[in-house]
Amino acid sequence: MKKIMKPSASFWKPLLVSCFFLICALETPKAESKERIRIFIDGSLTVSTNNPAGSSISLSYISSAVVSIANDTRFLRGVELTITAPQTYFAYRGNLAVAVYMNVGAVPPSGVTDIEADTVLLEPLPNRIQTVYQLPIRSRHGLRTTPYATVPNLIIQPESFPILVRIMPIIKGINEELEKMTFSLTAKPILSNEGALALTFRYPEQLQNKPFVLLIDDVLIENANELQFLREGEHHLIILSDDFRNENRKFFIERTKILELTIDLQDTTSLIFFEAPEKTLIYFDNEPVNAAKPLAVEPGKHEIKIQMNDYLIIRPITVQKGKTYKISLLVDLNISEE
Repeated sequence: MKKIMKPSASFWKPLLVSCFFLICALETPKAESKERIRIFIDGSLTVSTNNPAGSSISLSYISSAVVSIANDTRFLRGVELTITAPQTYFAYRGNLAVAVYMNVGAVPPSGVTDIEADTVLLEPLPNRIQTVYQLPIRSRHGLRTTPYATVPNLIIQPESFPILVRIMPIIKGINEELEKMTFSLTAKPILSNEGALALTFRYPEQLQNKPFVLLIDDVLIENANELQFLREGEHHLIILSDDFRNENRKFFIERTKILELTIDLQDTTSLIFFEAPEKTLIYFDNEPVNAAKPLAVEPGKHEIKIQMNDYLIIRPITVQKGKTYKISLLVDLNISEE
């Protein structure tokens, strides 16, 4: 009678790992696979644009961490997760997997707990020291899978946070050395290359809320009171209006910063400022002028007369709408020797 040989552990291990790879390949693209799990949570990390370097936590082969994001996600493209394995893990490759879950709900406490969540990613832990996952949190994120980082085919909306990152065994019979290994999980923000411009407009008392056209980098801005998201670098704005003087200025946007800019809108009344010695008589269209105050005038042709004792000067002036003029009478004494 022929003896039937029982397959050894070395026979089953590659087969089990291959099956796990096949299951992961089928499940991962679908994501959002609702699952109820009992896990051990080591702690939590918070991702914020104020901490570009991120923060880290240590995990074992059966533990997990909760990753949250700060409330302000305006300049956040995604969250980068880096799992760092010890050198000794290479001898046990294929024994562990990494899983990411979203829609965890409230942040669960540390320790053993039961949660229900949606599966974002599930795959064997790659055979490398550092494994990087970049999780996009908005459309048009610009992230792509490369040899150095994996980008799941899924956008995790900010409201789906916190997420749970888990390391878990693939097969039974984990080696004692593997049980004692420590893995590092680092979570940090993937920042956009944008900043923002917050505009405040101050109107002349007699021209409250009069309309104007705002252009930023020659692009028409429909709502000037909204936060304007712009790429890092130098920009320019133009204000065009029949009621206010035109504005043309440059400004610089810093990455992840909000520039607050206040613009004093000025009406289109033309102004003339006078500068002359005391007791000088100034007439504008034969009307006396108080030189201590700017004179508001209508556009067109006018005449200025300045008299100081027996010295009289008469000059014509053509005033254009929205322009400011300064008229100075300079008295000088020139002494020369021959």
